[in-house]
Amino acid sequence: MKSRLTLPTLGVLGILGGLWLVLQAGTPRPVAQPIVQPAAAPYQSYVAGGGMIEASTRNVAISTPTSGVIAKVNVKVGDRVEQGQALFHINGRDLETQLITRQAATTLAKMQVREAELLLANARRRLDQAKPLHDRNVISPDEFAGRGHEAALADARLASARANADLAAAQLQEAEAAVERLTVRAPVAGDILQVNVAPGEYAQTGTLSKPLILMGDTQTLHVRIDIDENDAWRFIQGTPAKGFLRGNSAISFDLRFAYVEPFVVPKTSLTGLSAERVDTRVLQVIYSVNRGDLPLYAGQQVDVYVKADGRAVAPRRADPQSVEHRHRPTVTVR
Repeated sequence: MKSRLTLPTLGVLGILGGLWLVLQAGTPRPVAQPIVQPAAAPYQSYVAGGGMIEASTRNVAISTPTSGVIAKVNVKVGDRVEQGQALFHINGRDLETQLITRQAATTLAKMQVREAELLLANARRRLDQAKPLHDRNVISPDEFAGRGHEAALADARLASARANADLAAAQLQEAEAAVERLTVRAPVAGDILQVNVAPGEYAQTGTLSKPLILMGDTQTLHVRIDIDENDAWRFIQGTPAKGFLRGNSAISFDLRFAYVEPFVVPKTSLTGLSAERVDTRVLQVIYSVNRGDLPLYAGQQVDVYVKADGRAVAPRRADPQSVEHRHRPTVTVR
C-alpha cells in the first residue's frame, strides 16, 4: 500500500520539475557585465592593437657558448649591470689546467728563441773573424766553408724556434679564449629580469625554451604593437598613440613612435613558441614610453590605440572582364 502511494507522488513531482525547467529555459539570462570596463578610444580614427612591453634593448636571452656545470652566479633579479660585467661562471678546471700548460710552453718557446738568437750571433761572429784569415790563406777553405755552414744552420734553427714560438702563442690565445668563454658576460647594459640558473646546475648550449638569464634595459620601455595586416595600410609612421593598462583602463600613458619593422609576420600568442599555428599576420610597430611611476613591467600586455588614417575604403567595382562577371548567368525578364 505504501509503494502504491509513493509512485504516483514521484510521478507528479517529476512532472512539476519538468515544467519548472521549461519555464527556466524560456527566461532570458542576464547579460554578464565585464569585470573591468574597456578603455575608450582617444581618437576619432584609430587602429587598435595589443601591445607587449619589452626592454628598449629588447629582452635579451642569455645562453652559454660552453656547456658545463655552473660554478658561480654573480647577479640576482633586479640588479643593474654594465656591458661586459660577469653574469655567471662555468666550471672548467680542465681548460684552466690547459691554459697553465700553454703558458709554460709559451715561456719555454720564447727562451728557445733567445737561445737560437745567441747561437746565430756567435756563428756569424766566428764567420766574420774567418773572412780576413781566409783571404790571407791562414785557414783552409774547408774550415771557412764549415763556419759558413754553421751560421746557416744557426739561422735555420732560429727560424724554427720562432715558428714554434708563434705556434705556442696561438695555442695560448686559444686556451685563453676557451677559459674566457667560461665566464658569460652581459652583452649590453641593462637590468636582470630573470635568473634561471644556480650553482651546481648544468647549463646547456643552444636555443633554450627558458633562457639561463633574461635581461634588458628597462629604464626606457618599448611597446611592441601588433597591427592586423588588414589595417596596416591605415597606419602612418610617426603618429601618436595611447596605451591603457589591462585590468585598469584608468591608467593610461602616451606613447612616442620609435620605429616600425617593415615585415609582416605571423602573430604569436602568449607562449611565443615556433610550433604555434596562427592564421593572423601582423605589422609590428614599436613605440617608447617613459616608465616613471607607472606600474609597467617587461612582458606585460597593454591595449593600444594608434591614431590612423580616417579615409574609408572605397567599394570595389566589378570588373566586366573578371571571371565572376563572365560566368555570371544571364537572366532574361519577359
